Amino acid sequence: MSGVILPGSMVNGQPATLGVMGGGQLGRMFVHAAQAMGYFTAVLDPDPASPAGLVSHHHIQTDYLDEQGLAQLMQRCAAITTEFENVPAPALVTLGAHRFVAPAADAVAIAQDRAAEKAHFVKCGVPVAPHVVIETEAQLTAVTEDVLPGILKTARLGYDGKGQVRVKNRAELAQAWDELKRVPCVLEKMLPLKDECSVIVARGREGQRVHFPVQRNLHRDGILAVTEVHDEAVSAVLAQQAVAAAHAIAEGLHYVGVLCVEFFVLEDGELVVNEMAPRPHNSGHYTMDACDQSQFDLQVRTLAGLPLTQPRQHSAAIMLNLLGDLWGPQGQSPAWDRVLALPGTHLHLYGKLSARKGRKMGHINITAATPEAVRGVALQACAVLGMEPF
Repeated sequence: MSGVILPGSMVNGQPATLGVMGGGQLGRMFVHAAQAMGYFTAVLDPDPASPAGLVSHHHIQTDYLDEQGLAQLMQRCAAITTEFENVPAPALVTLGAHRFVAPAADAVAIAQDRAAEKAHFVKCGVPVAPHVVIETEAQLTAVTEDVLPGILKTARLGYDGKGQVRVKNRAELAQAWDELKRVPCVLEKMLPLKDECSVIVARGREGQRVHFPVQRNLHRDGILAVTEVHDEAVSAVLAQQAVAAAHAIAEGLHYVGVLCVEFFVLEDGELVVNEMAPRPHNSGHYTMDACDQSQFDLQVRTLAGLPLTQPRQHSAAIMLNLLGDLWGPQGQSPAWDRVLALPGTHLHLYGKLSARKGRKMGHINITAATPEAVRGVALQACAVLGMEPF
């Protein structure tokens, strides 16, 4: 395989170094996976206390479009990835002209724009919710009743439920577009939802493809709260459809890297794609403790050009997202000792220095031999932490 960056090797007279744009928790876990395999790492992030920057060999503290910072990242790194989709695509274009970058700038750019993302899904033959793009007054006026009630979403820079307004009728739609400052938006018809799920796939430079089991997800206030992955979480038929759709989306992009695709399961059992994330994903964190490879291991492999082997899940798993709401008014830590006294609990904190409402501070993976056992322990953990049961 051409262009392989071997762990522990020397590249241009320096230790093989993998770079990441973005210094949040996903970057931190990528850095840990790369270092475990023997790579040096470099992080570009403007925050001096970024979780990934604090644990990396090199932390380049500049803006994502800073020319000197990008040049320094290229000088240090043999290949570069990203940890969140809102890294400016032009920065990835600059990096990609001189270094191998995965995922590529064009794939990230599509994920940054809901309208382009929906168009790509349709092109790949994957079912999507009825929707219309609203960029002009004329498009707003042309909206028909068959896409109402719906959810108006900003086309760019929306995540964790931000930039979204539910609308029942045309009057509310016009008001919502005004509230969103008339930026380009996508109006999606509200559908009768039964469930939500996601699947993480990885595609290598030569087109090799692997995937993790399909994950059942529970969101609260637009933020992922619980992920369940076991034999009873998602039906075999739905899982097969989700994996096929995710691979089709990746193939259509000629994607290299780790890709998460999120789906809605409708009341009639139909699967509809919601959105994609061109990176590891919150719903895939269970792979760190329930599989023989994690999603971050695959991110390292795809970036370095290493072989991909199909991951195997060895334990039923539930992931609980830990938000800043769980910390006390003075920032007191939750009762981790009581949580860790429960069998099969694995605590992952992200090294963030201050907790606040809605901020992702860490996660707990719970593993067990059976779905019943893992659910029982997870509910005990929720009770200890004061989290809403599921």
